[in-house]
Amino acid sequence: MTEQTPPSFFNRIAMAFALVGDARLAARVARLRGGEPLAADAPPREVRVEVPVEKIVEVRVEVPVEKVVEKRVEVPAATAALQLLGLLQREARFVDFVQEDVAGYQDAEIGAAARVVHEGCRKVLREHVTLEPVRPEAEGSRVTLPPGFDASAVRVSGNVVGQPPFTGTLAHRGWRAAAVRLPQLTDTQAAAIIAQAEVEL
Repeated sequence: MTEQTPPSFFNRIAMAFALVGDARLAARVARLRGGEPLAADAPPREVRVEVPVEKIVEVRVEVPVEKVVEKRVEVPAATAALQLLGLLQREARFVDFVQEDVAGYQDAEIGAAARVVHEGCRKVLREHVTLEPVRPEAEGSRVTLPPGFDASAVRVSGNVVGQPPFTGTLAHRGWRAAAVRLPQLTDTQAAAIIAQAEVEL
């Protein structure tokens, strides 16, 4: 039996008895007669199902990186002086010259040695120390020292009477170390060795 073909008489009798014996079936037929659509004809009902979704959280991982810091070794003043003395010895044989007893040498011999020492010492100072004159005036010129002048930078000699201002002749301009560039030491104790002992094999 198709949807267009009406049920036969006996089928309708069977349905009638089924309606009498089945209250749920009778209720569905009553709703159908009232105009409610069949379940197959009814539009599909939208069912909203909430599915829990795992929350995505961005995690930033801080990876500790060892920071390389240049360690500067504080060189004591005595160590710096020994280091400079070592440079003078290496380049000019300065300590050897000063420690030598020159009483038995001729002036010409001493002069020749002094020339070598002078050249080496000058090289060390030019490479490692920037020198500037304390006073800008030319030597031999007249200068006046005002009250409160820097006594550590200017030494007053001769007939010193009373309080400044002092007026005198500039005998020496003086020297000031504007910059010092000594090599970086890895072992400050090594600076005490001014010159290594030499063993010839």
